[in-house]
Amino acid sequence: MQLTVRYFAGARAAAGRSEETVAAGRSLDELVEELTTRHGERLAVVLKAASFLVDGVACHDRRFPLPGGVTVDVLPPFAGG
Repeated sequence: MQLTVRYFAGARAAAGRSEETVAAGRSLDELVEELTTRHGERLAVVLKAASFLVDGVACHDRRFPLPGGVTVDVLPPFAGG
């Protein structure tokens, strides 16, 4: 099973793409580790400050396994008001 990761703003620039698919069944912490390995330190810095939505809902339990078919949105801090 796969899940979709969508990157926004600075996360998109750091990852070099707007979206990708990865294997499901891992926790958000494990997903962040994999994405850092794939895309490097620039994305790692963004991920440390980012918020994550799982199917549009804020994810607060970073150890909960992410099921297949979900979409994880990576939202870096936004400037403005």
